[in-house]
Amino acid sequence: MKKLATSLSIIIGTFASFATFAAEPDYPTKPVSIIVAYAPGGQGDVFARLVGEKLSTIYKQPVVVDNKPGVSGTVGTRVAAKAKNDGYTLLLGQTGEITVNRLLIKDMGYDPLKELVPVVMIGNAPLVMLAPADAPYNTVNEFIQMARAKPGDFSYGSVGAGTPGHLSAVALGLGAKLNMVHVPYKGVGPLLSDLMAGRLQAFFSSASAAMPQIKGGKLKALGVTTPKRMTSLPDVPTIAESGLPGFSYTLWGGLFAPAGTPATVIESLNREVNTLLAQPDIRGRLEADNVAVPKNTPTEFADYVKSESVKFEKLIKEANVKVDQ
Repeated sequence: MKKLATSLSIIIGTFASFATFAAEPDYPTKPVSIIVAYAPGGQGDVFARLVGEKLSTIYKQPVVVDNKPGVSGTVGTRVAAKAKNDGYTLLLGQTGEITVNRLLIKDMGYDPLKELVPVVMIGNAPLVMLAPADAPYNTVNEFIQMARAKPGDFSYGSVGAGTPGHLSAVALGLGAKLNMVHVPYKGVGPLLSDLMAGRLQAFFSSASAAMPQIKGGKLKALGVTTPKRMTSLPDVPTIAESGLPGFSYTLWGGLFAPAGTPATVIESLNREVNTLLAQPDIRGRLEADNVAVPKNTPTEFADYVKSESVKFEKLIKEANVKVDQ
């Protein structure tokens, strides 16, 4: 009798489990929010809107972009990290807010590497080292030689401490043993104006912002930050080619979810985003902006984020970077 009772309990429990599983609704059953921790118009915002629009069609539920700018991306990232882990609040996380801010900003109130989990990388974009059109240097090597000859006289701009553009310049200065001055700006517009006027000697810009200035002859490209040359600038060497082997700093972005989000939700999002990124029109739009579109699993994206974190920890420690630099 005891064996029969035990068997019946197992059978009943099994049916109950199946019933519960069958009763669980498909994801999503209501609108999904993708938080972007910066104002509209940036690379991350472009990624989020591109993916959100397509996911709305695929899931037959609104997927809306929610811009929450402030404090180098920490405001929006905190909201995402503390959100309910049900898959209905996601973050478009980028290089800075995921791997860098935690090293430079104290008491953020959250740890992005512990409280957010990678879902899928959407794109990885190169940076271009720009100089004034009439600058007396035309290559990275010439820039390095002149900067070494005038320690403390060369300045470079960025849109804030800890941004990929800032840290790319820091890496160049560290690798080439340069003494340069960092000039942070609140926006890329004033920065580009000063660069064109020769008040700055260099700026590491996103490729999408750089190309119109290069094509218009207002600025010139000295090098690119990726291991391979850009297809749209085939004659511009990589910085790794220019005497700094292994130099690789990019602006990447992808979807993150609060830790504890169901694996089925993460797998669904990863599968659908990879599928839409493989569509010729989407891939073509991104590659036209020199954005690499790698197919990736959540595990592969997590491994990449980990490697980026290690790289920036090493750079920030060796260069003694501070948030006010």
